[in-house]
Amino acid sequence: MNVTYIHHSCFLTETASCYYLFDYFQGTLPALDPDKPIAVLSSHKHRDHYQAAVFSLLKEMGMRSIFAVLSRDISPKTVPEEIPCLRVSPCKSYELPQGQTLTTFRSTDLGVAFLIQDGQERIYHAGDLNDWVWEGEPDADNRQMTQRYRQQITLLAQQLHGRPLTAAFVVLDPRQEKDYDRGLLYFLEHISGNCVYPMHYWEKPEIIDQFLREHPQYQSRIMLTETKHS
Repeated sequence: MNVTYIHHSCFLTETASCYYLFDYFQGTLPALDPDKPIAVLSSHKHRDHYQAAVFSLLKEMGMRSIFAVLSRDISPKTVPEEIPCLRVSPCKSYELPQGQTLTTFRSTDLGVAFLIQDGQERIYHAGDLNDWVWEGEPDADNRQMTQRYRQQITLLAQQLHGRPLTAAFVVLDPRQEKDYDRGLLYFLEHISGNCVYPMHYWEKPEIIDQFLREHPQYQSRIMLTETKHS
């Protein structure tokens, strides 16, 4: 499987059967095989996770088979009529056009997180599912956030049945200051897989280097995108 970092929370993955473009809102896409199907997956409607212009961009690139998978908070009217669109809800399973299985999880912000089973490949994209603990928020609210996040990671672990993920795209947000690593750290402690890509770091890739300095035991599992060491 090939993985290309695009921007922010957007990644392009390619399996034998399909391209998967996650949470595109801006950035340059690489050259694509126009005869290979591409699934555009958008976890929610926030502007840094979804822009309807992605469909015209792919058409301009000559892609012949485009399929949309959108969280239900995104209006289907944003998708051109000729493009098939599957609207998804949290905590559901769906079959995709080439026979892949999609399972969704409930975001701790808006929308969903995605788990795709494509043959032997297992791909996870968190969207905005994260342990959003913030300094200054009431302790009860932060505790509830942590509980909600861990519940979803437990559901993910149960869905995987101990099998490792081929690729995982997980939030690492420097805006959380001292709590920036909570979500990623818990994920690494409970989900197996050696290709974990931090994302959603708001053009501050140095936060990945900070994470690896503070948690060097995960050096072999963290995939670098655009850090000074990449």
